[in-house]
Amino acid sequence: MITTEMIRERLIESIRQSGYTQTELARRLGIKQSQISCYVHGKKLPALDTLANLCRILDADANYILCLD
Repeated sequence: MITTEMIRERLIESIRQSGYTQTELARRLGIKQSQISCYVHGKKLPALDTLANLCRILDADANYILCLD
């Protein structure tokens, strides 16, 4: 079973591998840095459009982040 914790861990891993700071990601996505912090700390998951854009920016496979592979 896929859990939100598993998704969060893969998102964190992809952010770390990218080398971007939370502030840089937020600027590129046009959202507040606090939103990125919420994703990292498991307070919420990104909306689908935000997740899609995060995957594009991070050069990450959405299937990987969503634990579908």
